[in-house]
Amino acid sequence: MNPRKILRVARWEVTKGAGSLDRKTLLAAAGILLLVVAMVPTLVGGGVAVDDGLYRVGIDDDHPLYEPVAQDPTFAVREPSATAYDAGHLELLVEGRNLRVRDTEKGRAAVAELRATVERYNDRIMAAEPNQSAAFPVFPVSIEYAERDSVEVVAPGGDGGDGGSGGGAGGDGGTGDGTGGESTVGDETSAGGSAGLPAIGGDIFGTGHATGAPSDLAPPFPLQSLLLAFLFVLPMNFVVQAYGSTLLKERLNRRGELLLVAPLSRGDIIAGKTLPYFLAAVGVACGIAVAVGGGVLSIVGVVPLVLLFLATTFLAAMFARSFKELTFLTVTISVGLTSYAFIPAIFTEVQGVALISPLTLVVRDLTGTAVSAGDVAFTTLPPTLTAVVMFGLGAGLYREEDLFTQRRVPLKLLDALAGRIQSARSLVLVTTLLIPFVFVAELLVVATLFALPGALSIPVILAAVAVIEEVAKSLPVLAGFEHGRFDRTPKAALVAGTFSGVGFFLGEKLTLIVQLVGLPQLQAGSAAFQTGVGAPSPLLAAGLLLAPLALHVVTAGLSSLGATEGKSGWLLGLTTAVLVHFAYNIGVITYVA
Repeated sequence: MNPRKILRVARWEVTKGAGSLDRKTLLAAAGILLLVVAMVPTLVGGGVAVDDGLYRVGIDDDHPLYEPVAQDPTFAVREPSATAYDAGHLELLVEGRNLRVRDTEKGRAAVAELRATVERYNDRIMAAEPNQSAAFPVFPVSIEYAERDSVEVVAPGGDGGDGGSGGGAGGDGGTGDGTGGESTVGDETSAGGSAGLPAIGGDIFGTGHATGAPSDLAPPFPLQSLLLAFLFVLPMNFVVQAYGSTLLKERLNRRGELLLVAPLSRGDIIAGKTLPYFLAAVGVACGIAVAVGGGVLSIVGVVPLVLLFLATTFLAAMFARSFKELTFLTVTISVGLTSYAFIPAIFTEVQGVALISPLTLVVRDLTGTAVSAGDVAFTTLPPTLTAVVMFGLGAGLYREEDLFTQRRVPLKLLDALAGRIQSARSLVLVTTLLIPFVFVAELLVVATLFALPGALSIPVILAAVAVIEEVAKSLPVLAGFEHGRFDRTPKAALVAGTFSGVGFFLGEKLTLIVQLVGLPQLQAGSAAFQTGVGAPSPLLAAGLLLAPLALHVVTAGLSSLGATEGKSGWLLGLTTAVLVHFAYNIGVITYVA
């Protein structure tokens, strides 16, 4: 590709292509930008408190609990009235040392929130103490995560320090044993009843541990960071709509024919037409990163998603026959890719799953969490390589005989694959190039289902993996038969199936990268990516690495034999191949387990 020609096409796209956007599109763009601008300061400032005034508490303003309750917007402070409580107008009623809780789900949630509020208040009080070693005698604390079956429970020990000097509001100064004060509730509070309510300080709710930094060791769920990360994805939906619309418009009015007859390669044209939208999306991402306090790592996480959104939209624009069809495809793409970007990032404490999504890099950048080079590679390479494959398939259709013809989407897909197939040997390369797409699809399946019980998730994951892989192996073979690349004979079918299976096996070994982030240590990850990790012997591990070669050759041969009879025969062969693949997966999981 020629950089000078690419820039010329990009300049033409900006002045002639994107400059022809209609008023509705511009209004939609303005609306999205306003929404993003409005959400950024709200989220940076702490987010929208959807639970303001959710729980009503009757309490006197001179009560020790009044200050923490009044400072928490979750609670609506009311005058303490037994009549109002009995009438259902209060969830909690504080009367001296007694706390009355309504026997409802909301009442139980209110007392749990009150417990957390008091703990946070005590933490703030202790954090303000000049003598921090007395306020937090076990500070600093090192946290090391270990596998559940290797955790050894030991009794706490060590000196408690010299005693806490600052209890919470209305509490004692400390007991001298490092617990920061001690109070008891007495009988455990039951829903709808009452119990003694001590002053703030120590283990006032009978949780079994004192308040302070050690009580907050559990990593918090970074909801705010996730929402901020989602802001990076939101503008992409508009960018891809504009990108796809200009591509389809050139196909429908044949304006793209001018570029085809120009002294430009297909690579120059596609790169030049994509460049303005890529720069626009990355530019918006940089602006958001600056606004929310992100850095270079946030941009590194967003760029693969930008490429993936643009690549799939480019392919959709090559397939679509009308703007209505393009809208359906782009909406489907946006929903699917948004799920891929957002769902894994939710599981922040499960590294192997969280790193499936590039948005995890954004979350970790915003939360200041360290990220290794291996983590970055595992997160960014699959979507980037998938985008390259998508652009490559779309480029196969960027020619006059395909660009201006009206064919159904499935047929266009076969056209795109057939454009890369010249002989049976070329199936090795084509099926290998489809591996990034297969990898991303399987990662999304793992991220979606891994939290379910193993008895349910494992069979579903194994079935999904069988379907994804068999479709990826058999579609290029079907495209070759439909476009006359192979003879419709059993011998030619077996040869094509062999090359397809070998190509898929070679590309599949790239999935060994999952070991970098520990996915095989998860039950769902081990089921989806059978790398041989955890096998009881080196010989068995080697067998698990090589046995898929025979599997892929056999199953690809089955679907290839069916493809000789047309699409209906291909569906029958594909179904048989999926069943064989599923049975193999079940056998491997059962034997290794």
